[in-house]
Amino acid sequence: MSADARFPDVMLLAAGLGTRLKPLTDTLPKPLVPVGGVPLIERIMANARAEGAKRFAANAHYRADQLLAHFGGLLKVNREEVLLDTGGGIKAALPMLASDPFFVMNTDAFWPAGSDAPLARMRARFEDPADIVLLCAQPARASGFARSHDFCLDPMGRVTRDYGAPVIYAGVALMGKSLFADTPDGPFSLNLLFEAALEDERLKGVVLDAPWFHVGDAEGLAAAERALIR
Repeated sequence: MSADARFPDVMLLAAGLGTRLKPLTDTLPKPLVPVGGVPLIERIMANARAEGAKRFAANAHYRADQLLAHFGGLLKVNREEVLLDTGGGIKAALPMLASDPFFVMNTDAFWPAGSDAPLARMRARFEDPADIVLLCAQPARASGFARSHDFCLDPMGRVTRDYGAPVIYAGVALMGKSLFADTPDGPFSLNLLFEAALEDERLKGVVLDAPWFHVGDAEGLAAAERALIR
């Protein structure tokens, strides 16, 4: 992908229930939970805007009215009457995305503002519509993550199951619309596409050169807030 092409649209995954962040999510959708006074979704959008992102879309389900009110019509939002999971949520929102490829960003993980610019490296690694490029965090620089790692990254930058350096999927992917052509209607996980790309050796990785904060539960939230005030 040429560096001078317009910056891809960003699809924000914002429909989850956030049950592990109760009681905060009893009254707030998870993307609006504040971290150091700033809603999670705003921190993720700031990471993307810092590299040139201008066009965003999101899905919404739990307390969708609050998410819609927060943005006041400034963000395209696909409201899901039933939860469609990560893959189904993206597929339903594809008409809202003008670019191909596009970024997918989870709304519960971020890196400190200005600490790295990994999205440019991800764009440089995207070479074919069959590619999926993942942002990967180093386990030693990750907080709020319970497992040791998700994948490994080989010396050529290809994601593997067990060869190379252990890495965590950092919640950002660059992918094309054609990958959704043969996917199920209704709910399905984005992992379905990740696994297929891995089998075809089309799953690539870019390492985040910064601390990475996953805010999946109260402990992860506390760790992120402690790190941000250091």
